[in-house]
Amino acid sequence: MSEDTATAATPETGDASTTPPGAVTPPVAEGSAGTTEAAGTTGAAGSAGGRAALADIEEAMKDVVDPELGINVVDLGLVYGVHVDDQNVATLDMTLTSAACPLTDVIEDQARQALTTGPGGGLVDDIRINWVWLPPWGPDKITDEGRDQLRSLGFNV
Repeated sequence: MSEDTATAATPETGDASTTPPGAVTPPVAEGSAGTTEAAGTTGAAGSAGGRAALADIEEAMKDVVDPELGINVVDLGLVYGVHVDDQNVATLDMTLTSAACPLTDVIEDQARQALTTGPGGGLVDDIRINWVWLPPWGPDKITDEGRDQLRSLGFNV
């Protein structure tokens, strides 16, 4: 694997910044959870020195439910990006539907539970959540599955 660094726009500022080798942070696509892949991250955690697969992390994050809306944070479009480092620590770039949301601790606890516990000790050894506000969250970030879930709860989306 090359030791080159990647340059990408950060969710917080939209400015270009240098990211560690293997990390990629592309712009968030409309209707996408915005999960990013690290180069060489293909296997599941548990192998010696292995990093969790980002697709597995995204799937596990579907167990994290926004307490106010009752929909998971992935389908709400609240997860802007994921990076797993060489120590198998996941850093999640996340936002909230409102900057005034008092439930960040609840969401962080749910994310920690979803990612660090379970068979074999969980997908990752630890997590960090980087709360970001740019780009601002809007209904355009909700996935089609999230829209279906909201409609079933009586929301007009």
